[in-house]
Amino acid sequence: QVQLVESGGGLVQPGGSLRLSCAASGRIFSAYAMAWYRRAPGKQRELVARITSGGITVYADSMKDRFTVSRDNAKNTVYLQMNSLKPEDTAVYYCNVFGTEMWGQGTQVTVSS
Repeated sequence: QVQLVESGGGLVQPGGSLRLSCAASGRIFSAYAMAWYRRAPGKQRELVARITSGGITVYADSMKDRFTVSRDNAKNTVYLQMNSLKPEDTAVYYCNVFGTEMWGQGTQVTVSS
């Protein structure tokens, strides 16, 4: 089992940036593909980005030009850099071991002026 703890959320103005972090503990982090999801108010959870154990990344179309997912296996951490944030990016963002039911508790991101 892997325990995941997200951090880095908060309130940001439109056009601003945030970097989310997801610290993992437990089994060998580097062997897992990791993902970021989000759930906006009144909407279903959606995949934001994922990264394989080897660092290959995949993004949702609406975010690939603004968001960057990365990982530091030495620190057991995966990151989501979010730039040019829009009000519609407001959501709870969750870290996930891709393809499993291992989730973090989520971190709130609010984009508002």
